[in-house]
Amino acid sequence: MTYNSVQLSPVGWMSQLSQNEMALITDQTDTKHYQLFRNCVLAVLNSGSETDDMTSMLDKHQTFAIDLIRRERGVKVELVNPPHEVFVDGKLIKGVHEHVFAVMRDLLYVESIYPHHNTESCSGSAATDMVFDMLRHANALENNDGMNTVVCWGGHSIGHTEYQYTKEVGYQLGLRGFDICTGCGPGAMKGPMKGAAIGHAKQRIKNGRHVGLTEPSIIAAEPPNAIVNKLVILPDIEKRLEAFVRFGHAIVVFPGGVGTAEELLYLLGILLHPKNHTQEVPLILTGPEESSDYFAAIDAFVESTLGAEATQKYRIIVDDAKAVAQHISKQREVIHNHRRQNGDAYSFNWSLHIEPEFQIPFVPTHDNMANLNLQREQSPAELAANLRKVFSGIVAGNIKADTMAHIAQKGKFKLTGDATLINMVEQLLEQFISQGRMKLPGEAYEPCYEIVKNEVNSIQL
Repeated sequence: MTYNSVQLSPVGWMSQLSQNEMALITDQTDTKHYQLFRNCVLAVLNSGSETDDMTSMLDKHQTFAIDLIRRERGVKVELVNPPHEVFVDGKLIKGVHEHVFAVMRDLLYVESIYPHHNTESCSGSAATDMVFDMLRHANALENNDGMNTVVCWGGHSIGHTEYQYTKEVGYQLGLRGFDICTGCGPGAMKGPMKGAAIGHAKQRIKNGRHVGLTEPSIIAAEPPNAIVNKLVILPDIEKRLEAFVRFGHAIVVFPGGVGTAEELLYLLGILLHPKNHTQEVPLILTGPEESSDYFAAIDAFVESTLGAEATQKYRIIVDDAKAVAQHISKQREVIHNHRRQNGDAYSFNWSLHIEPEFQIPFVPTHDNMANLNLQREQSPAELAANLRKVFSGIVAGNIKADTMAHIAQKGKFKLTGDATLINMVEQLLEQFISQGRMKLPGEAYEPCYEIVKNEVNSIQL
């Protein structure tokens, strides 16, 4: 069956839009806003697909278009030549229907209320206020005051055993009443949600939350999985990361590649700041027994680059899903007491101090990547910020269509710096490649970067 044209009725207040709002996202002559809206909607219409290639998805659906039609009773959304996989007996799957309007809700809100969100002026309290505002606007903060939201980070490209383990951890968390928040894609982002859904069902928890936090340039490479029941699209990776750490009450890191390394370095860089010395943020790195070498490599990299203090910020638990859930459950009261004593909100960690270096959007151009400060003569928090940008740029080069196009035109990113430091980065990246963590299983990986070693400035550790 083909669907040449399908009209959808909006949900909630989205049925009433101003002329300006309609024009903002449906004017096909406004390439920037229309293409962003179109591509994000196309991504959610590919919900459940196992892909990390945004370019091929866009090429496959070149004839897809979206329009808003004003009717007497409100606005309808018309999908032209949508993917047929998300229809059941001629009707769009309800969860996908909701995600389409989550896209509209968040993109309209950003462009209408925060037109300068990607500038340096949107840092500090302004960036935090925006993150809070978007989560509140999406009703994501509702029912988030029970100290029971666990953020799960991990790769989209993981093996079967690792995926089953993420489900088991999610199941153990679900049995204990915890909700799950992930980047909303496949692999380690899907497994914990799927496991938690079973745990919730056994405990007769009917309002379990499976929150997916994403951003426009990555959603097409990581379409929302089918378990997500609350989708929020932040405007860029930095605000997405801030949303994770302020929204969640504990964080679990599963095996992954450069994206997972970026997330871990982001949080460690924040926790290493003196103003966050007393913060209570349970952070666990976990995976099955076959992932023990992976975590040993991550632990060695963190200690060698950021120092022993950084390794004290997390606990590694191998092949024991129940112990992960039990540890987080025991910490719930500690987190609650800390928030109460500091007068902080239970649903959003306002007191966590985040430097502008972690908030200002980093655009991975060739010049910006080449000019990153990859020298040892800086504080651990500053080094974490710069290393985070290294991995963020590689993520973009691997899966983001615009960055991939720039690399195809100008060549690979060049990373340069202290020889000892850059060697450690290279070794970790090579391990990700050898373990198949850069692309989905069965796909060959061509690095989007080159390592340029500066022997003159090297420092022997």
